[in-house]
Amino acid sequence: MQRQDHRSADQLRSVSFTPNIAPNAAASVLASFGNTKVICAVTIEEDVPRWMKVQKVEGGWLTAEYSMLPYSTLDRKKRDISTGKLDGRSSEIQRLIGRSLRAAVDLSKIGQRTIWIDCDVLQADGGTRTASITGSAVALAMALNKLVASGKLAANPMKRMVAAISVGMLKGEPLLDLCYVEDRDADVDMNLVMTDHGEYVEIQGSGEEAVFTETEREALMKLAKKGINELIQLQKQAIAEADRPDPAALAELSSVFRSSQHFGKN
Repeated sequence: MQRQDHRSADQLRSVSFTPNIAPNAAASVLASFGNTKVICAVTIEEDVPRWMKVQKVEGGWLTAEYSMLPYSTLDRKKRDISTGKLDGRSSEIQRLIGRSLRAAVDLSKIGQRTIWIDCDVLQADGGTRTASITGSAVALAMALNKLVASGKLAANPMKRMVAAISVGMLKGEPLLDLCYVEDRDADVDMNLVMTDHGEYVEIQGSGEEAVFTETEREALMKLAKKGINELIQLQKQAIAEADRPDPAALAELSSVFRSSQHFGKN
Protein backbone atom coordinates (compact mmCIF):
# COMPACT_ATOMS: atom_id res chain seq x y z
CA MET A 1 0.00 0.00 0.00
CA GLN A 2 1.27 3.45 -0.94
CA ARG A 3 1.27 5.83 2.04
CA GLN A 4 0.45 9.45 1.31
CA ASP A 5 3.91 10.62 2.41
CA HIS A 6 5.65 7.74 0.58
CA ARG A 7 7.00 6.13 3.76
CA SER A 8 7.39 2.39 4.08
CA ALA A 9 4.98 0.62 6.42
CA ASP A 10 7.61 0.35 9.18
CA GLN A 11 9.08 3.84 8.81
CA LEU A 12 8.74 6.70 11.29
CA ARG A 13 7.93 10.17 10.14
CA SER A 14 10.80 12.67 10.26
CA VAL A 15 11.43 13.14 14.00
CA SER A 16 13.32 15.97 15.70
CA PHE A 17 13.65 17.54 19.15
CA THR A 18 14.57 21.22 19.08
CA PRO A 19 15.76 22.29 22.56
CA ASN A 20 15.21 25.52 24.49
CA ILE A 21 12.11 26.56 22.58
CA ALA A 22 10.62 28.12 25.75
CA PRO A 23 13.40 30.09 27.48
CA ASN A 24 11.54 30.59 30.78
CA ALA A 25 11.01 26.87 31.33
CA ALA A 26 13.46 24.69 33.27
CA ALA A 27 13.81 22.77 29.99
CA SER A 28 11.83 22.56 26.78
CA VAL A 29 11.80 20.99 23.34
CA LEU A 30 9.78 21.35 20.19
CA ALA A 31 8.94 17.73 19.33
CA SER A 32 8.26 17.28 15.62
CA PHE A 33 6.81 14.08 14.17
CA GLY A 34 6.33 15.00 10.53
CA ASN A 35 3.70 17.75 10.51
CA THR A 36 2.74 17.17 14.15
CA LYS A 37 4.54 19.70 16.34
CA VAL A 38 4.27 19.95 20.12
CA ILE A 39 6.06 22.22 22.58
CA CYS A 40 6.97 20.15 25.64
CA ALA A 41 8.11 22.26 28.58
CA VAL A 42 9.12 21.46 32.15
CA THR A 43 8.59 23.80 35.10
CA ILE A 44 9.79 22.93 38.59
CA GLU A 45 7.93 24.23 41.62
CA GLU A 46 9.63 24.10 45.01
CA ASP A 47 6.56 22.69 46.73
CA VAL A 48 4.27 19.66 46.64
CA PRO A 49 0.47 19.32 46.35
CA ARG A 50 -1.53 19.73 49.55
CA TRP A 51 -2.69 16.08 49.46
CA MET A 52 0.94 14.94 49.77
CA LYS A 53 1.44 17.10 52.86
CA VAL A 54 -1.80 15.87 54.45
CA GLN A 55 -0.96 12.22 53.77
CA LYS A 56 2.71 12.80 54.69
CA VAL A 57 3.92 11.34 51.41
CA GLU A 58 7.67 11.76 51.06
CA GLY A 59 9.38 12.95 47.91
CA GLY A 60 7.80 14.99 45.16
CA TRP A 61 5.21 14.84 42.39
CA LEU A 62 5.00 15.01 38.62
CA THR A 63 1.91 16.02 36.68
CA ALA A 64 1.04 17.10 33.14
CA GLU A 65 -1.22 19.43 31.22
CA TYR A 66 -2.08 19.11 27.53
CA SER A 67 -3.80 21.46 25.15
CA MET A 68 -4.28 21.95 21.44
CA LEU A 69 -3.90 25.54 20.38
CA PRO A 70 -6.85 26.94 18.40
CA TYR A 71 -4.86 27.09 15.16
CA SER A 72 -3.33 23.59 15.51
CA THR A 73 -6.09 22.04 13.37
CA LEU A 74 -7.61 22.97 10.01
CA ASP A 75 -10.82 24.11 11.69
CA ARG A 76 -10.25 26.39 14.67
CA LYS A 77 -10.44 24.51 17.95
CA LYS A 78 -12.15 26.39 20.76
CA ARG A 79 -10.08 26.97 23.87
CA ASP A 80 -11.24 24.96 26.87
CA ILE A 81 -11.65 28.18 28.84
CA SER A 82 -14.38 29.28 26.41
CA THR A 83 -16.48 26.26 27.39
CA GLY A 84 -15.63 26.48 31.08
CA LYS A 85 -14.21 22.96 31.32
CA LEU A 86 -11.44 20.73 30.02
CA ASP A 87 -12.71 18.48 27.24
CA GLY A 88 -12.68 14.73 27.86
CA ARG A 89 -10.03 13.97 25.25
CA SER A 90 -7.56 16.52 26.60
CA SER A 91 -8.15 15.30 30.16
CA GLU A 92 -7.52 11.68 29.15
CA ILE A 93 -4.34 12.58 27.24
CA GLN A 94 -2.80 14.66 30.01
CA ARG A 95 -3.42 11.87 32.50
CA LEU A 96 -1.66 9.49 30.10
CA ILE A 97 1.31 11.86 29.80
CA GLY A 98 1.55 12.15 33.58
CA ARG A 99 1.39 8.38 34.11
CA SER A 100 4.01 7.78 31.43
CA LEU A 101 6.50 10.28 32.85
CA ARG A 102 5.97 9.20 36.45
CA ALA A 103 7.04 5.72 35.35
CA ALA A 104 10.38 7.21 34.32
CA VAL A 105 11.25 8.98 37.57
CA ASP A 106 11.91 7.97 41.16
CA LEU A 107 9.69 10.59 42.78
CA SER A 108 11.09 9.83 46.23
CA LYS A 109 14.43 11.30 45.07
CA ILE A 110 13.32 14.65 43.64
CA GLY A 111 12.80 16.33 47.01
CA GLN A 112 9.77 18.41 47.97
CA ARG A 113 9.16 19.53 44.41
CA THR A 114 6.42 19.37 41.81
CA ILE A 115 7.48 18.83 38.20
CA TRP A 116 4.98 20.28 35.75
CA ILE A 117 4.95 18.98 32.19
CA ASP A 118 3.13 21.29 29.76
CA CYS A 119 2.38 20.03 26.26
CA ASP A 120 1.00 22.55 23.77
CA VAL A 121 0.14 21.30 20.30
CA LEU A 122 1.13 23.85 17.65
CA GLN A 123 0.18 21.69 14.69
CA ALA A 124 -1.76 18.43 14.70
CA ASP A 125 -1.39 15.73 12.07
CA GLY A 126 -1.98 12.61 14.14
CA GLY A 127 -0.06 11.22 17.09
CA THR A 128 -0.16 14.31 19.31
CA ARG A 129 -0.29 12.22 22.50
CA THR A 130 2.66 10.05 21.48
CA ALA A 131 4.69 13.07 20.38
CA SER A 132 3.85 14.77 23.70
CA ILE A 133 5.08 11.81 25.76
CA THR A 134 8.23 11.30 23.70
CA GLY A 135 9.15 14.98 23.64
CA SER A 136 8.34 15.46 27.32
CA ALA A 137 10.72 12.67 28.28
CA VAL A 138 13.53 14.55 26.52
CA ALA A 139 12.64 17.85 28.24
CA LEU A 140 12.34 16.09 31.61
CA ALA A 141 15.78 14.48 31.27
CA MET A 142 17.28 17.86 30.39
CA ALA A 143 15.61 19.53 33.39
CA LEU A 144 16.78 16.85 35.83
CA ASN A 145 20.31 17.01 34.44
CA LYS A 146 20.29 20.74 35.21
CA LEU A 147 19.15 20.10 38.79
CA VAL A 148 22.03 17.67 39.28
CA ALA A 149 24.54 20.04 37.66
CA SER A 150 23.40 22.90 39.92
CA GLY A 151 23.79 20.76 43.04
CA LYS A 152 20.08 20.74 43.88
CA LEU A 153 19.98 16.96 43.43
CA ALA A 154 22.74 14.58 44.50
CA ALA A 155 21.87 12.03 41.81
CA ASN A 156 19.65 11.90 38.77
CA PRO A 157 16.26 10.41 39.72
CA MET A 158 15.39 9.42 36.15
CA LYS A 159 15.25 5.62 36.20
CA ARG A 160 14.52 4.98 32.55
CA MET A 161 13.67 6.65 29.26
CA VAL A 162 10.14 6.37 27.91
CA ALA A 163 8.76 6.90 24.43
CA ALA A 164 5.42 6.38 22.72
CA ILE A 165 4.26 5.60 19.20
CA SER A 166 1.06 4.86 17.29
CA VAL A 167 0.46 1.87 15.05
CA GLY A 168 -2.59 0.73 13.12
CA MET A 169 -4.13 -1.64 10.63
CA LEU A 170 -5.17 0.03 7.39
CA LYS A 171 -6.53 -2.04 4.52
CA GLY A 172 -5.12 -5.15 6.15
CA GLU A 173 -1.57 -3.79 6.54
CA PRO A 174 0.13 -2.84 9.82
CA LEU A 175 1.53 0.71 9.74
CA LEU A 176 3.90 2.58 12.05
CA ASP A 177 3.45 6.18 13.25
CA LEU A 178 0.09 7.11 11.78
CA CYS A 179 -0.55 10.57 10.38
CA TYR A 180 -4.06 12.04 10.72
CA VAL A 181 -5.50 10.59 7.51
CA GLU A 182 -4.18 7.12 8.33
CA ASP A 183 -5.45 7.34 11.91
CA ARG A 184 -8.87 8.50 10.67
CA ASP A 185 -9.21 5.63 8.18
CA ALA A 186 -7.57 2.86 10.22
CA ASP A 187 -9.56 -0.27 11.04
CA VAL A 188 -7.51 -0.71 14.21
CA ASP A 189 -5.33 1.79 16.01
CA MET A 190 -3.04 1.43 19.01
CA ASN A 191 -0.81 3.67 21.11
CA LEU A 192 2.04 2.09 23.04
CA VAL A 193 4.27 3.62 25.71
CA MET A 194 7.46 1.70 26.45
CA THR A 195 10.77 2.09 28.26
CA ASP A 196 14.32 1.77 26.97
CA HIS A 197 14.42 -1.63 28.72
CA GLY A 198 11.56 -2.97 26.60
CA GLU A 199 9.00 -2.68 29.42
CA TYR A 200 5.43 -1.62 28.77
CA VAL A 201 4.02 1.46 30.49
CA GLU A 202 0.68 1.51 28.70
CA ILE A 203 -1.09 -0.08 25.74
CA GLN A 204 -4.18 1.53 24.23
CA GLY A 205 -5.85 -0.28 21.35
CA SER A 206 -9.24 -0.62 19.75
CA GLY A 207 -11.00 -1.66 16.59
CA GLU A 208 -12.77 1.16 14.76
CA GLU A 209 -16.05 -0.64 13.96
CA ALA A 210 -13.77 -3.60 13.32
CA VAL A 211 -12.05 -6.46 15.11
CA PHE A 212 -8.47 -7.70 15.03
CA THR A 213 -6.83 -11.07 15.51
CA GLU A 214 -4.04 -12.11 17.84
CA THR A 215 -1.73 -12.35 14.83
CA GLU A 216 -2.55 -8.76 13.85
CA ARG A 217 -2.05 -7.59 17.44
CA GLU A 218 1.37 -9.23 17.58
CA ALA A 219 2.32 -7.64 14.23
CA LEU A 220 1.32 -4.20 15.53
CA MET A 221 3.21 -4.61 18.79
CA LYS A 222 6.33 -5.81 16.96
CA LEU A 223 6.13 -2.73 14.74
CA ALA A 224 5.65 -0.46 17.75
CA LYS A 225 8.70 -1.92 19.51
CA LYS A 226 10.81 -1.21 16.44
CA GLY A 227 9.60 2.39 16.29
CA ILE A 228 10.10 2.99 20.01
CA ASN A 229 13.66 1.63 19.89
CA GLU A 230 14.41 4.12 17.12
CA LEU A 231 12.76 6.95 19.04
CA ILE A 232 14.76 6.22 22.20
CA GLN A 233 18.00 6.46 20.26
CA LEU A 234 16.88 9.86 18.91
CA GLN A 235 15.89 10.95 22.44
CA LYS A 236 19.26 10.01 23.90
CA GLN A 237 21.07 11.79 21.09
CA ALA A 238 18.99 14.95 21.65
CA ILE A 239 19.65 14.89 25.42
CA ALA A 240 23.39 14.40 24.92
CA GLU A 241 23.55 17.28 22.43
CA ALA A 242 21.52 19.56 24.72
CA ASP A 243 23.96 18.91 27.58
CA ARG A 244 26.93 19.78 25.37
CA PRO A 245 27.98 23.46 25.11
CA ASP A 246 26.86 25.04 21.86
CA PRO A 247 30.04 26.14 19.99
CA ALA A 248 28.19 29.03 18.33
CA ALA A 249 26.86 30.25 21.69
CA LEU A 250 30.31 29.98 23.28
CA ALA A 251 31.85 31.93 20.38
CA GLU A 252 29.20 34.65 20.75
CA LEU A 253 29.80 34.84 24.51
CA SER A 254 33.55 35.07 23.94
CA SER A 255 33.01 37.87 21.44
CA VAL A 256 30.83 39.79 23.90
CA PHE A 257 33.48 39.34 26.62
CA ARG A 258 36.26 40.65 24.37
CA SER A 259 34.12 43.64 23.42
CA SER A 260 33.48 44.46 27.08
CA GLN A 261 37.22 44.29 27.83
CA HIS A 262 37.91 46.66 24.95
CA PHE A 263 35.19 49.01 26.16
CA GLY A 264 36.71 49.04 29.66
CA LYS A 265 40.10 50.17 28.31
CA ASN A 266 38.51 53.24 26.80
